[in-house]
Amino acid sequence: MNLPFQIDLSNKIIAVTGAGGVICSAFARALAACGARVALLDVNYDAAKKVADEIGDKAIAVKCNCLDKQSITDAKAEIEKAFGKVNFLINGAGGNNPRASTDNETMTPDLTGVKDFFALEESGLRFVFDLNITSAFLVTQVFAADMVKTGGNIINISSMNAFRPLTKIPAYSAAKAGVSNFTEWLAVHFAPCGIRCNAIAPGFFVTNQNRALLFNEDGTPTARTGKILSATPMKKFGEIDDLIGCLLWLADDKASGFVTGTVIPVDGGFSAYSGV
Repeated sequence: MNLPFQIDLSNKIIAVTGAGGVICSAFARALAACGARVALLDVNYDAAKKVADEIGDKAIAVKCNCLDKQSITDAKAEIEKAFGKVNFLINGAGGNNPRASTDNETMTPDLTGVKDFFALEESGLRFVFDLNITSAFLVTQVFAADMVKTGGNIINISSMNAFRPLTKIPAYSAAKAGVSNFTEWLAVHFAPCGIRCNAIAPGFFVTNQNRALLFNEDGTPTARTGKILSATPMKKFGEIDDLIGCLLWLADDKASGFVTGTVIPVDGGFSAYSGV
């Protein structure tokens, strides 16, 4: 992996949740390339194992359900057996669900055959909030218990939705806003313990989760892609490598040792653009 700059993370043992996904698997590779020992946690063990095998002996894959505290505790024990106590956590598990998404951007009364706000399922809302908020809460409870004695670093993955709620996905937008708020709360709460807590808020990147929303089956961009790019001053989607510099800066205690409680957008200017 080509890093934008090199830092020394040889004293870090890092747990990354959602590590089988596009963004967090790239994070795991970058952190390992800087000398860290990295545990890739995912409910999809095969996806995490594939990445861990590519990284080599500095990485292990651990099957973990981030909504089950016993599963998280078991994962922690497995990591400690392989590497030692975790002193760096990345809460990357998250996502959306169709049950919590509307068909249209705005409400059109009496329009039949369309899933509007009133047709959204409570189970979908709860699923999305659990996947993003509850998972970060439970995982942090388990792994930060040791950090309060030794210090540590926590990076949460928020979203552009936290700054500018997107149409059609009310639950995901609200949940990621919650992740940003939770990040700030943790930063204050853990500051006396020497634990820094920040979040990265990616703008628009093409991932497995959103590809169908951004491109048609024939590869042409959807109307939603047109809207996104027109509201992004840099007029392009981000590349996963665009996130790595921010990650490494937050990971380096020398470079960002006085930085905590921040939510950093990496978005090509989307959050700064008013549309005018």
